[in-house]
Formats: sequence, structure tokens, C-alpha cells
Amino acid sequence: MPALNSIASRLVAMPELIRGILWMVFSGFLFVTVGVLIKLMESGVPAIQGAFIRYVFGMIIVLPLIPRIRLKQVKRHVYGLYVSRALVHGIAVMLWFFAMATIPLAEVTAIAYSTPIYTTIGAVLVFREHIRIRRVMAVVAGFVGTLIILRPGFLEISMGSLAQVGAAMGFAASFLIAKKLVSIENPYNILFMLTAGCGLALLPGALAVWVTPSLADLVLLFFVACLATLGHYAINKALIAAPLTATQPFIFMQMIWAIGFGYLLFGEIPDVWVIAGGLVILASITYLAHRENASARKQKGKDQCKAVVVDEG
Repeated sequence: MPALNSIASRLVAMPELIRGILWMVFSGFLFVTVGVLIKLMESGVPAIQGAFIRYVFGMIIVLPLIPRIRLKQVKRHVYGLYVSRALVHGIAVMLWFFAMATIPLAEVTAIAYSTPIYTTIGAVLVFREHIRIRRVMAVVAGFVGTLIILRPGFLEISMGSLAQVGAAMGFAASFLIAKKLVSIENPYNILFMLTAGCGLALLPGALAVWVTPSLADLVLLFFVACLATLGHYAINKALIAAPLTATQPFIFMQMIWAIGFGYLLFGEIPDVWVIAGGLVILASITYLAHRENASARKQKGKDQCKAVVVDEG
């Protein structure tokens, strides 16, 4: 305990920017570790069943939050958003599990970087957000990075790679729905409904292909649930402590962890095209984060000006 208290006190004493970067690096390490645990599973548990069990354990983790959940206050039309998010997020997690089990960690990580690209496109299509030419170019660059990784026409695109592309799109859709929910809903409701909803959405498919998991695989899936939850917490702490433009480039540390673990534990040789494509995607999402931050500051300035006018009136 004294050691943990010492680490906590040092974190608090650090400049916010450094603290945010460290949280982001830590989150990347956690999510790559989750991928390692999935690859270590040995009993042939299907992807949809593994994802389902992950959310069963996730429900255990969120049980302490139940006193803060206010489902009676949820309006009827909001349940449609919850159901939609549970479906797309559950499918995305299932595809991610499949990709983790079938393609190298570095490739999974690099393709996952494209999620903000699909989020930007979705924001334009769903929320009618205005997008300028520079952001369009960043989105195009992100797709170029994905093509560098997949190399269609030069290599046969594997099912694992396609699954990870689908997972990235699914997570982007989930984020867009969450963006709507956070403006009208209790954050504890959102967390609980995602965990419970994904479990229910995956249940029929999991039962259809059920394979009795070994005790070792159940232990691994429990730690997958714990580390994934902690990883999301670390990302939130990073975003609170520092601007996204400052922390976004350090997401690439995930690639370092993925290459290291993949080589040492599974004998996966890093592919130069995967690394190159990941760098291109990272550059595009870093620029998108920069533009988002600039737009937010500009909007905040306008709101402050409006507030001054109201106060003077």
C-alpha cells in the first residue's frame, strides 16, 4: 500500500500534460495485453461466445454501480438508442475477438487506429456536422493507411483483417450513439446499459455455438473484462488531464507493445507495411484531433462572447 500511495502522490504532483500522456500510454499497454490474453485461449471458444463471457464478467465488475443507476428516469425513445448501441458494439467486440485470434497483434492494432476516421464520416452523415477540405484530406489519408495495411490486389485479404475493419466501423457507430446519449443520460446508466445490452445481444449467438470453456480460459476472460474496463478508465483519465491533440500521438505506443508481445510470445514477425499504414492512419487521426480541439476552442470563445452580451443586457 505505501508503494501505491507513493505512485499516486507522484502522479498527482506531475504536470497535467505529462499525466495525461502517461495515462494514454498505460491504456495502450492494457488493451494490447487484452489481445495477448485472447490469443492465449486454448479451448477453441468461438469469438461470439468469448465476447459474451467477457460481458458476463463485465456485469460483475459494474455491480457496485447499481445504486447510482436510474433506469426509471430513462425515456422510452432513449431505449432505442441503448438497443442500437448494444447491437453494434456487441457485434464489433465479437469481430474484434475473431481478429485477435486470427491475425497478428500489430495488424489488429494498426487497423483499429482507423476508428476515428469512421467516426468523422458518421458525424457528417448522422449529425450533419460541417467538414472542411482539410478534414476530408485527413479522412482520405486514413483510408490510404488502411489500404497500405490490407494491400488489396497484392495480397489476399484475410477474414481476420476484414473482421477488424468491421470492428473499427462498429466501434465508431457505438461512439456516435454514445455522443448522443451523454448529452441526455446518466453516465452510470450508459455504462450499465452497454454492458448488459451487449451481453443480451450476444447471448443467442453464443448459445448456438457454445463450447465448454476450460477453467484457464474463464480466468483469462475474467482478466480480459477487468483490463478492458481499466483501459477505458485510463483513456478517460488521459482525456481529462490533457487535450486529445497532446495524447493522440502516444496511441502509437500500442503498436510498440503489440510488436513486442507478438514477437516474443507468438513469434509474429512485424510487417513493415502494417507499421507504415499504422503511421499514416495515426498522422491522419492526430490531425483530426487537432482540428476538433481547435473547433472546440473557437466554439467556446463564441459561447463566452454570447454570455458577456447576455450579462450586459
